[in-house]
Amino acid sequence: MFSAVLLTSLGMYYPSDIQDDINNKFTNVGNITLTVTNYGTIGNGFVNFPNQPSCQFPKSSGIEHLFVGGIWIGGSKNGQINVSTAAVDVSSANRTEGFEFTNADGSTILERSTLQNSPNFRPDAISHQDFVCEFFDTNTSVNGTIIQNHNPLGVKVLLQTYCYDFNFANNWVILNYKIVNVGYRGNTDPIDSLFVGLWSDAVVRNTNITIPGGTSFYNKGADGYIDTLRMAYEYDYNGDPGFTNSYIGFKLLGTTPKPLNEETGDRTFFTIWQFRNNTDPVYLSPLTDEKKYVRLNGYLENGLRIDTNQINQLRQTPNNRSVLLSYGPYKKEDGSVYRLNYSQDTVNIVYGLICAKKNGTDPATFDTDFQKQNLYTSAGWAQSAYDNGYKLPSPPNLPVVRSVIEDKMVTLYWSANAESSVDPISNITDFEGYRVYRTNPGADLTLSEDLTTQLKIVGEFDSAYNNISNNTGFNYIKLASPKFFAGDTTPYVYRFEFPNQLNGFQYIYSVTAFDKGDITQNLGSLESSILGNSQRIIVGTPANDDVNAEVGVYPNPYYGSAVWDGSGNKKELLRKLYFFNLPSKCEISIWTLAGDLVDQFEHDAATYNGSDLEWFTTYSDGTQKFAGGEHAWDMITKNEQAIASGLYMFTVKDLNSGEVKKGKFVVVK
Repeated sequence: MFSAVLLTSLGMYYPSDIQDDINNKFTNVGNITLTVTNYGTIGNGFVNFPNQPSCQFPKSSGIEHLFVGGIWIGGSKNGQINVSTAAVDVSSANRTEGFEFTNADGSTILERSTLQNSPNFRPDAISHQDFVCEFFDTNTSVNGTIIQNHNPLGVKVLLQTYCYDFNFANNWVILNYKIVNVGYRGNTDPIDSLFVGLWSDAVVRNTNITIPGGTSFYNKGADGYIDTLRMAYEYDYNGDPGFTNSYIGFKLLGTTPKPLNEETGDRTFFTIWQFRNNTDPVYLSPLTDEKKYVRLNGYLENGLRIDTNQINQLRQTPNNRSVLLSYGPYKKEDGSVYRLNYSQDTVNIVYGLICAKKNGTDPATFDTDFQKQNLYTSAGWAQSAYDNGYKLPSPPNLPVVRSVIEDKMVTLYWSANAESSVDPISNITDFEGYRVYRTNPGADLTLSEDLTTQLKIVGEFDSAYNNISNNTGFNYIKLASPKFFAGDTTPYVYRFEFPNQLNGFQYIYSVTAFDKGDITQNLGSLESSILGNSQRIIVGTPANDDVNAEVGVYPNPYYGSAVWDGSGNKKELLRKLYFFNLPSKCEISIWTLAGDLVDQFEHDAATYNGSDLEWFTTYSDGTQKFAGGEHAWDMITKNEQAIASGLYMFTVKDLNSGEVKKGKFVVVK
């Protein structure tokens, strides 16, 4: 994944001084937009405000929840304590002091997805949107700039983030860190007494109301900690009352290795201090590796750990604070001391970053369990994802769909594979029914990039006699026996017909499956992706190899522009008419009355999809399917000139039989 400098005398790799920083990636499949970089930080410090979110929830709302954050790693090598930090509060976010992780020349952030309709689909993806990157603490400079007071431990960190788009799991991101001892300048000693933490400077404000900047923007947050959940949190106490009303939580989901029979919360520490504070005797900002290591151990400046009374005070006294949620020291399963050996061992620690709306309408300054119900629920789902190998309750599998196009008719067939879907969490077969969708004709003319947003439900069918949904049963759509197509072994069990479709128009059709929901988990019905098996179809006549079949053109006459042509700056290029009832393989020639050849092209029903026309480049996506007997022409001559008004002749030569058919059409501009 990364390029590196090979130290041949030491037999080690570590990245060069040259960096390829990526700071413009943010989650966007769900309802939370969190910036992730390939140098260890989360959030972006509002450096790209308002063009890029830092940690926004809901998506596009302007409500931000995080200034910046990042991982801290501390330990001992030969008795020397070092702490490497991705971000701190004692310097600006300019990649100097405290911003101590770097990447390698040529490094990137890999994006992958489990969604089969995503351009980033990969079989090895974990969630609906993964980011994968790695960074190191082994550089002491970035592009020639010294990182002040940086004493590397010699670690590489692989970060994988997971984001989901289920309605119950679209407001949190999982941060999965794997840490390896890669050595530093010949020092391959193990790392002892290892601690790892997630440092954050949260700020919950509505940036549509108050623009980021100045002390008064950052000092309105109140903070808390719930030890039984291993979760720190912050909320807007009095910054934008009535316009924010949400929490951000940082939850330790799990870590390995860990001793057997460890109790929840053991060796997990919540530490907090005043942002850039050098005077407070208790909440002092740690400036040295030794002080940072003390914070990783869970101690405040006074040498004590934070107590319940202090937490209750922090919950009701807003200010600008830094929070550290840490774990350590690492031990083996038998409880003995764990040492992170050079190139052999890996420490894995996983956090959940969770945003949630306050429950109810109580005042913003309150922080009750009732108000935190949404935060608790979301934290539970994030924990469930971790505990179950990042699996979540999911809708039934996508039905396998096949379409048949006829003159003014489309028929959808689909399989029953969704009915055997087993939820990965409940292990229950909970299929309930199907929904059938279609776009309206002409919807594509206003949405050139995302016609699928115009899908409208035209039919819903579900199991009968179970008091769930409409109890319609499946008799209307179920075939007497499965239908098979040549070259396709899938048994198609259901059918839905769309009569009276308009030839020449583009439609999208889709079939989804939905489940019963899960009352025990307070989870409503889940539906499979509306995009996953969608069929983009140009309705028209099938191929016709009958020598007696008459070929033709529509619309005929063609006046100015057809209703499906669209408009705009490319109007002349978006015009089209259709030849119909064509043989499966043929040559089409267009002539003037004087006998001059205007244009000539071949048609193959098996491969033609209109992709040579500007109209389909503009209003389609390359997956469009024709009936086989139609071919669109943009009325552009073989010399790239728009044709004039007039009467035109055409011939269609069947390339299989040699039969030639003739016709004519009129163009009036």
